[in-house]
Amino acid sequence: MTLTTEMTVRQIAIENPAAVDIFEARGIDYCCGGERPLAEACERASVPVEEILELLAKEPAGIETTRNKWTNATLADLTQYIVERHHTFVRQEIPRLQALFQKVEEHHAAAHPELSAIRGLFGAMAEELSSHLMKEEQVLFPYLERMEAAARGDSELPPACFPSVEMPIARMLAEHSDAGALLEQIRSLANDFQPPESACPSYRRLYSGLEEFERDLHQHIHLENNLLFPRSAELERSLSKSRR
Repeated sequence: MTLTTEMTVRQIAIENPAAVDIFEARGIDYCCGGERPLAEACERASVPVEEILELLAKEPAGIETTRNKWTNATLADLTQYIVERHHTFVRQEIPRLQALFQKVEEHHAAAHPELSAIRGLFGAMAEELSSHLMKEEQVLFPYLERMEAAARGDSELPPACFPSVEMPIARMLAEHSDAGALLEQIRSLANDFQPPESACPSYRRLYSGLEEFERDLHQHIHLENNLLFPRSAELERSLSKSRR
């Protein structure tokens, strides 16, 4: 792969999954903002594009990483991984972080009023994500798996509750953008997850947990926005053409 500053972040992340770690470490949006050219994405993150190009050049696209296999995995395997890895993580972490919020606010809210605002934003995101995951697991993902089975000739594609799979995908993309915006606000209010010097161990665990939650959600959204959804839309178009 010949890297250029005009390539989109999404394209780079797909062709070289090792790039995801580089983007994550430097605050470059590779999930919701993946359609931006690398130069623009670097400018938004206040990172020299030359630095990123140099780092990417050291990570050959052929190198094996735990994320490489998802580029060409079946839709069924990819959705299963998303549910087992990322959906499970979200459901485990939300109550843990909410309990930490309560504990930390009891002792630090007076000196750090931003905690209340952060907790409110996290609560709103948690509520939206709970509904989002359920819609994916109960409606969208099963349909994608059935669509893939129909493409293999293993079964007939049953009628859907939507005219095109692009409709629920568009809704999921919009909800991803909403979650991304909330994460940005949380990071800003939390001073890039750097706790104050007076922070107790629980305070530090809270900020560390929020940062890990952000990192996992970025990777989760990347797999859906940049891999699962485009491939699903293309598969539907291919099925439609074959039936004409």
